[in-house]
Amino acid sequence: MQWHSVSEFLAMGGYALYVWGSFGLTAAVVIAEIVLLRARRKHLLRTLRSELLSEGSSS
Repeated sequence: MQWHSVSEFLAMGGYALYVWGSFGLTAAVVIAEIVLLRARRKHLLRTLRSELLSEGSSS
């Protein structure tokens, strides 16, 4: 496809809502996945650290 202006590119031949909506939704899902993975990892490390500390103090 060839566009003659930036506005034609952004309009995507009349499919702009679908195209840019798809890109936006994909970006939002990827960002949410990264945030959730970091939170899960942080929680897991905190849990493991507290378990190790409780095992060390009970022996």
